[in-house]
Amino acid sequence: MASDKLKPTAQSPAPTADVAAFLAQVKARPPIAAGQRGRLIFALDATLSRQPTWDLACSLQAEMFKEVAAIGGLDIQLVYYRGINECRASPWVADAAKLGALMGRIDCQGGRTQISRVLRHAASQIDKGPVGAVVFIGDAMEEPVDTLCAEAGPLALRGIPVLMFQEGHDAVAEQAFREVARLTRGAWCRFDAGAAAQLRALLLAAATYAAGGTAALTALARSSDGARRLISAFGDRR
Repeated sequence: MASDKLKPTAQSPAPTADVAAFLAQVKARPPIAAGQRGRLIFALDATLSRQPTWDLACSLQAEMFKEVAAIGGLDIQLVYYRGINECRASPWVADAAKLGALMGRIDCQGGRTQISRVLRHAASQIDKGPVGAVVFIGDAMEEPVDTLCAEAGPLALRGIPVLMFQEGHDAVAEQAFREVARLTRGAWCRFDAGAAAQLRALLLAAATYAAGGTAALTALARSSDGARRLISAFGDRR
């Protein structure tokens, strides 16, 4: 049985130039089978400025499970970074109470961004089971953008979209987040600080996509502005 202890993610090595060896590992992403539970990596910046959004995400995560119950359900893995060199991942969680308990034990701490480690960890999960999508929530980017792109490469080649949800208007973060979304055929969406309804709609749309794919997201778009925004962002990979 998996432990509830959050495990450190691996450090990011220097990007490799051995493209041929990397391409040999590429496999087609299998479709989500009927009745199969979706899997979503839910990654958050937990540096000190993020406490209000962390608290909001805690309050919204139960709705993600509820939204996709009829589709087949969802397993979520929480990934976060904070402090000087801390980046951790939870076991895969199948219910809201367990994820809520994990998130409730975590406080945000000052530090720099470690988005490259998040992406590297996400790629390491692909061989352990299908991953419908990676969601990242943050407001800053303090790493070389080329490093982020290198870490996004394995996700792109395995067909795993990264949904970059940006809080605020930091131009450096926007440029990097858009590029990661473009490379992985994911999506970039902005939400405003304190806009609970915006983030709620985006997270429910992301959970629906991870659990049921494009068909489920399209169906949700009939009643959800968040789903319509996400579909539009999928088509806007500038």
